[in-house]
Amino acid sequence: MKKDILDNPFFLFILLIATIISNTVSSVYFMSIMLAGFVFLAYIKCLQNRYYYSAFFITIALLFIELNNGFAPFSLILLAIFSYVFIIPKIKQVISFSGLNYFIYILWFYAGMLAIWSVSNEVDISLIGTIFLNIIIDFILVGMFL
Repeated sequence: MKKDILDNPFFLFILLIATIISNTVSSVYFMSIMLAGFVFLAYIKCLQNRYYYSAFFITIALLFIELNNGFAPFSLILLAIFSYVFIIPKIKQVISFSGLNYFIYILWFYAGMLAIWSVSNEVDISLIGTIFLNIIIDFILVGMFL
């Protein structure tokens, strides 16, 4: 089994703190830096390896992202669980290049997040720009740490 940085519970706690700080600071400005894709990957990793205490911290981080961006509580968590149970096994079955899977998971999660956002708010160009910026930031973080 390949170990990476998401197997370390101290890093996951630091990710919780960084997510809370970045969402608190960026909620004041127009561009929200959510780190939602990276937190989603950490949540998937915790569920795969049955790190339930670490998954609790990641759930708190996802709840903070939801409440800070105006989503209904537990909507992103339900999207993450739905993706883990139904979508990710299909992606693993279809795509044979495992190095690309994390990037596709992030794209899928942000597409689902955009769908949730479109139900509660209207979609405009600033929202698309914010999602695109967050995808780029998460791709950079995945490239650096995973």
